[in-house]
Amino acid sequence: MIIPLSDFVFLTFEKEKKTPKGVLLSDVSKSKPVKARVVAIGQGKLDKFGNFIKTSLKKGDIVLIDPFIPRQIKVEGEEYLVLKESEIFGKLN
Repeated sequence: MIIPLSDFVFLTFEKEKKTPKGVLLSDVSKSKPVKARVVAIGQGKLDKFGNFIKTSLKKGDIVLIDPFIPRQIKVEGEEYLVLKESEIFGKLN
């Protein structure tokens, strides 16, 4: 189980497409924002005045991200994208 610290967000890409020949195509190859699913998120962070700012996302949310910003990590055989909540463009309803 992953428990992110601060306002770090762990994500997985929401959709992968297959060509008719079975080759997986990820939206990462495009320069536009892509959808990702929140897998885990930290509690929040302190601002410069020491006030706690709670995160606004929750597990399962679908968000838009820049495909070139997140760091990719592997934990217990699973691959995740990691970034800060402030690096996410928006949440889809």
